Amino acid sequence: MASGYTGERRTLLEALAELLPHQGLVSRMVGGDDPVLWVWHPRTRRQTIIFATPSSGGWTLLWSPGGQGNADDLEATADALRRTLDSA
Repeated sequence: MASGYTGERRTLLEALAELLPHQGLVSRMVGGDDPVLWVWHPRTRRQTIIFATPSSGGWTLLWSPGGQGNADDLEATADALRRTLDSA
């Protein structure tokens, strides 16, 4: 069952996805009613799933291993994500 935040979550993940090609990353929205963003680096073949969750300060984006970004600065989040997937 979808949460009350589904629309906001999807909009946020779509905005992040638009920035990822500029970082050399590829992404795809998955998860239907509870969307997450599947992201991969074509050169290193490393991949991760991005979760968006509401927090006391707005929205936080989380990915493995231990990555975290702020929805208020999606460009910095996209850059941090690229650095995570670029290290091989």
